[in-house]
Amino acid sequence: MALPALAIFLLFGVVPLVGVLVLSFTRWDGLGAITPAGFANWRSVLSDPGLPHALWVTFEIMILSWLVQTPLSLLLGVFLAGRQRYRAMLAVVYFVPLLLSSAAIAITYKALLDPNFGLGAGLKIGFLTQDWLGRGDLALAVVIFVVSWQFIPFHSLIYQGGVRQIPTTMYEAASIDGAGRIRQFFSITVPQLKYTIITSSTLMVVGSLTFFDLIFVLTAGGPGDATRVLALDMYKRGFQANLMGPASVIAVLLVLIGLALALILRRLGGSATASQQEGA
Repeated sequence: MALPALAIFLLFGVVPLVGVLVLSFTRWDGLGAITPAGFANWRSVLSDPGLPHALWVTFEIMILSWLVQTPLSLLLGVFLAGRQRYRAMLAVVYFVPLLLSSAAIAITYKALLDPNFGLGAGLKIGFLTQDWLGRGDLALAVVIFVVSWQFIPFHSLIYQGGVRQIPTTMYEAASIDGAGRIRQFFSITVPQLKYTIITSSTLMVVGSLTFFDLIFVLTAGGPGDATRVLALDMYKRGFQANLMGPASVIAVLLVLIGLALALILRRLGGSATASQQEGA
C-alpha cells in the first residue's frame, strides 16, 4: 500500500514542485522557448518593492481570518455536536456555503455590496451603501468576512467531530463536582480539542496562502494593491504579464512559507505533548 501512495505523491506532489523550481531559474513567456536565466528572476522578484507589500497583505488576511474563524468555528462546532435533531437540520443548512464555488460567492457579494445597485441601495440602508470594495481598509475587511463566511462551516465540521470524540464521562464527572457549562468548556472541551485546533489552524493558515479566485473576482487585488496577496501576484506575473520565471519564484516562496508555517504549528502540538508527558 505504501508504494502506490508514494508513487502518487511523487507524481502529483514532488514532480510539479521540482518543475516550478526549475522554471524559476528560466526565462519563459508561456509559449516560446525556455531559456536559462540563472538567478535573474530571483533577484528581480526579491528586489521588487511590491513583494513585501503582497507578503504583508497575505499575512494580514491569514492572521485576521484565523482570529475570526477559530473562535466562531469552535463555538459552532460545540453547538452542532449536540444530539438534538434541530441542530442536525441547522448543520445541513449551515454547511451550504461549502457547496458553492469561491468565484460564485465573490460575484454574489460583489453584487450585494455594490453601493449603487446592491443590497444597501435597494433597502435604503446607509451603512450598506458604503463603497465597500473601493476603499482599501473596507475591501480588506470584506475579503476577511467573505473568507470566514465560506470556510467557517468546514472548520465547524472538524470541531464537531472532535467534540463528539470527547468522553461524556468527563462532563458527567465535572457536573458532579459542580462545574458549569462555561467551566466545562474551558477546562474540558478546549484542552481536549488541542490537536483539532492545531489541525484546523494548519488548514486555515496554509490554505490562506492559496486565496486567489475569490480575491481575483471580488477585488482583483484592489483598490490599488490593498488586497494584492502573493497568490494573486503570482497569477498576474505569470498569466497577465507572461513572466513565468518570476511567477515560479513566487510559487516557490509560497511553498516554503506554507511548509515553514505547517512545521511551526506541528511543532507547537508536539511541544504540548512533551510538556504533558513531563507533567504526567
